[in-house]
Amino acid sequence: MASFHTHHHHLPKADFRRLFHRLTVASTLSILCFSLVYLLTGCCQSGLVENSDSKQPALGFLEYERNASKVASVGAGAGMEANSSAKEWTATRRLPQALIIGVKKGGTRALLEFLRLHPDIRALGSEPHFFDRHYARGLEWYRSMMPKALDGQIVMEKTPRYFVTVETPPRVRAMSQDVKLIVVVRDPVTRAISDYTQIISKTPNIPPFEILAFKNRTTGQIDAQWSPLWIGLYAQHLERWLAWFPRSQVHLVSGEGLISDPAGEVGKVQDFLGLQRIVTDKHFYFNKTKGFPCLKKPEGSSKPHCLGKTKGRTHASIDPEVMQKLRDFYKPHNQRFYQMAGQDFGWQ
Repeated sequence: MASFHTHHHHLPKADFRRLFHRLTVASTLSILCFSLVYLLTGCCQSGLVENSDSKQPALGFLEYERNASKVASVGAGAGMEANSSAKEWTATRRLPQALIIGVKKGGTRALLEFLRLHPDIRALGSEPHFFDRHYARGLEWYRSMMPKALDGQIVMEKTPRYFVTVETPPRVRAMSQDVKLIVVVRDPVTRAISDYTQIISKTPNIPPFEILAFKNRTTGQIDAQWSPLWIGLYAQHLERWLAWFPRSQVHLVSGEGLISDPAGEVGKVQDFLGLQRIVTDKHFYFNKTKGFPCLKKPEGSSKPHCLGKTKGRTHASIDPEVMQKLRDFYKPHNQRFYQMAGQDFGWQ
């Protein structure tokens, strides 16, 4: 009887222990599962953050080129796409690290379009004229004009008027003493005629080139203050910039070379900017009608692209005698410029 009583007393205790054991195992397992899920999601998120902070991922060259147009279009026009990857979330508006400062009718638009093919260049399409016309608006306004860029990408803009505007060099220096400056130059006589051709397309009733080029046609005294001729005094303008920036921060591009060997000239600019030479001769073809190179496949397009109707216009025909007088006038100025540049551009 006593033995039965003892057995009867231990049975519920054993069941209770078993139940407690099962509950403990179940709760431990659920805690482990929860922790595992938490850890995994946490790792994924930190992976995303790390990826977003990292610079350009190490890609194979071909894959890098394939992604070029995608990366280059980040933040362009339509803004950030909803499905943009974590890496693109770090794109910000920054002040430019490089400026194409001149010269008007030298080939600055062509150079900008060619450089925009590079995935590590983010360039503003329009000319902001900040340092010459809108300086009073302040650097924050200027920054807001810039395209969004990722870490490692170079932000740039072009305003050819900067090169010849007296106040511009100290203003640029105040923004950044490390900014890289690019100047596209071409034969000043050809450049002046191209400039005049553009002027008459907008204001057809102005006097002929031959009259405007001289203070006195009889004595043959050139009017060096007339804008199309004044811009071509490259040595004078460059000297002003070199008072604020070292020569190593100024890169000169041959406007003629940009037509005859675009890949070569653009290659040198990529070197100057410290970038890999990604824009090469495979990106260009020569348009015989226009007389200058066009892009095979520009940014965000699968069709070939030539510059607008205003580029490659037929120049106004100028009296050969006047042309010779201008060549004689520019000769000493060109020689001085070659010495400053450390390069002979071969202008006649």
